[in-house]
Amino acid sequence: MGLLSLAIWTPIVFGCVLLAFGRDDQARTVRWVALIGSLLGFLVTLPLYGRFDTGTAAMQFVEKAPWIARFNVSYHLGLDGISFWFVLLTAFITVVVIISAWEVITERVNQYMGAYQIISGLMIGVFCALDGNLFYTYFEATLIPMYLIIGIWGGPNKIYAAFKFFLYTLLGSLLMLVALVFLYSKSGGSFDILTWHKLPLSGLSQTLLFFGFFAAFAVKVPMWPVHTWLPDVHVEAPTGGSAVLAAIMLKLGAYGFLRFSMPIAPDAAREWAWLMIALSLTAVIYVGLVAMVQKDMKKLVAYSSVAHMGFVTLGFFIFNDLGTVGGIVQMIAHGFVSAAMFLCIGVLYDRMHSRMIADYGGVANTMPNFTAFAVLFSMANAGLPGTAGFVGEWMVILGAVKYNFWIGAGAATALILGASYSLWMVKRVYFGPVANDNVRALTDIGAREFLMLGLLAAAVLYMGIHPKPFTDIMNVSVADFLKHVAASKL
Repeated sequence: MGLLSLAIWTPIVFGCVLLAFGRDDQARTVRWVALIGSLLGFLVTLPLYGRFDTGTAAMQFVEKAPWIARFNVSYHLGLDGISFWFVLLTAFITVVVIISAWEVITERVNQYMGAYQIISGLMIGVFCALDGNLFYTYFEATLIPMYLIIGIWGGPNKIYAAFKFFLYTLLGSLLMLVALVFLYSKSGGSFDILTWHKLPLSGLSQTLLFFGFFAAFAVKVPMWPVHTWLPDVHVEAPTGGSAVLAAIMLKLGAYGFLRFSMPIAPDAAREWAWLMIALSLTAVIYVGLVAMVQKDMKKLVAYSSVAHMGFVTLGFFIFNDLGTVGGIVQMIAHGFVSAAMFLCIGVLYDRMHSRMIADYGGVANTMPNFTAFAVLFSMANAGLPGTAGFVGEWMVILGAVKYNFWIGAGAATALILGASYSLWMVKRVYFGPVANDNVRALTDIGAREFLMLGLLAAAVLYMGIHPKPFTDIMNVSVADFLKHVAASKL
C-alpha cells in the first residue's frame, strides 16, 4: 500500500473500528483508540514531506489500480505542490479535534470520534484523487459524517442546520456531476483528470463546464452570495464540527477551482475572471462589514471565514504567481487560525454555555493563560505580521496590486476590517473589569486544552515567521499551473 493510501485509509479504518464500540461505558477506550488512530494518521503523512521533490511539477507518490473497469474508472492517486499541504493539514487538524473532544463529548462517544476519523480520510482522498469519479465519490462522501456530526451533536436548531448544509452542498454538486459525465464522454471514456486538462474544448463547452463546476465549488468555499448556509451551520455545529468545517471542508471548494475549473476551462476562467474578482471583493469587504455587527462569537468568526476565503478566490483569478501562491498559503493559514478561533469559543462555551459577546468581559482576569492563546489567534485572524494570517493575505494584496491597483486597494481594506471586528471582540470578551459573577467563576485551561491550543499556536507562529518551507513546495507546481491556464484551448 502506498503512502497516499495509508494516509486515506488509516483514519477510515480506525473510524470503522470505533463504531464497533457501542456503549458509552467504553468511552475511555474509545478516546484512546481515536487518539492513537489520529496520531498514526498524521505520522503516515510525514514521510511525504521528506520524499517530496520540489523541483518538479509532475504528480508524485502516484498510485493507480483498476476500480470499475467497465467504465474505465481507476483508483488513481497523486500529489503535487498545490495539493501537498492539505493532506498534512487535514491529518494535523484531526489530532487537535480529537483532543478537543476528550472530555466534552459524553454520549455516543464512539460515533462522534469515528465520524471525525472517517471524514479525515475522505477529505484527504479529495486532495489526492486524480480520477474524476473517485474525486466525486470522496467529495460527496464527506457530507455524510459532517451531516451526522451537526445533526446529532449540534445545538437546538441542529436539524435545520444539517439539512441546510446538506441541501446546499448536494444541489451544487449535482451540476458538477453533469460536467464530469460530459468530460468522460468528450475524452473518449476517460475519468483521468490530467487527461481532461489537455482536452481541446470549444468556448461554449468551457463556459458551461466552468459554471457547472462553479455551482459545486462556490457553495463549498462558500463564495458570496451562496454563503448563507455557513453561519447557521457554524452556530449549531459542535465545536469540533466547526473546526473541521472551517479548517478543511471549505478548502475542498477552493481546491476544486485549481484542479478542475481553471485548468479544464482556462479560456472561460479568464473570460469570467471579472465576475470571480467582483464576488471575491464583495466577500472581502461586504461580509467583513457584516462580521463587525455580530453579537454571537461563532457567527462573527463564521462571517470572517467567508471574508478570508474571498482572498483565496481573488488570488486565484488574478492569474499571477503572487496571487495564486498567496491564495494557497491563505488556505493553509486559515486552516490553522479558523480552527483555533472556533476551539477557543468552544473552551468558553463549555464553561459558560453562551456564545454571546455581551455575556463576557474581563476574561483575562480569570483565565490569563487561555486569554494569551485567544488574543494570539484573534490577531492572526486580523492578519498581524509574524502570524500565519498575514502571509497569504499580504501576498494576495501584492498580486492584486500587480494585476490592478484599485483591486489591490479594495482587497487591502480587509486588513482594516479584520482588525476592527477581531479587536472589537477581544476588547469586549477578554479585557476590562470582570463583567459578572459567571466570568468571575471561570477556571483557566488545563493540560488538555493547553496542549490543543499550544499545537495550533506553534503552527500559526511558525508559518508566520518562516513561511518558506510552505511556499517552496508549491512554487514549481503553481508556475506550471499558470502556464497551462495562460494557454488557450480555442
